[in-house]
Amino acid sequence: MYTLVRRYLKTAIAFLIAGVLLGLWYLVRRETTGVLPTPRELSAHTHALLVGFVMMVIAGVALWIFPRPAAGDTRYKPVLAELAWWLMAPGTALRIVGELLAGPAALAPLPLRLAIIGGGVAQVAGLVLIFVTLYPRIRATGSALREAKGERF
Repeated sequence: MYTLVRRYLKTAIAFLIAGVLLGLWYLVRRETTGVLPTPRELSAHTHALLVGFVMMVIAGVALWIFPRPAAGDTRYKPVLAELAWWLMAPGTALRIVGELLAGPAALAPLPLRLAIIGGGVAQVAGLVLIFVTLYPRIRATGSALREAKGERF
C-alpha cells in the first residue's frame, strides 16, 4: 500500500472519528436537554461521515486495488489523485467547521457562508477528479480472457 492510499485511508479514519463524536454529542445533548441538532449541525455530521469517511475510503481502496494502468497509457496521472485529496480533505474539513461555526442562524455572516460554499465546491471538484483519475484504470485484465472462454461470474 503506497503513501497516497495510506493518506486517504488515515484521513477517512479521522473523519469517521469526528463524525461519530459529533453524533454522540448530538445524542447526549438531545437526551439530556431535549435540544435537537440544527440543520447545519446535521450537515456537518453528514459530510464528516459520507464525504470525509465513506468517499475517502472508496477513493483510497480504489487507488489501491484497481488494476495498474496499462503500459503506455498516458491518461492516468497520479498527480491528479494527489490533487483530489487536497481538494476533498480540506474542503470537507472547511465544510464541517464552517457549518458548526455558522450556528443555527438562518443567515451566517457572508464570509462564513462563502467559506462553506468553497468547501462544498472543493468536495465536488475532488470527488469528480478522483473518479476521472481512476476511470482509465477500470479495464479488463485476466477476466476478459476467462469471459471469452465462456466463464460466467
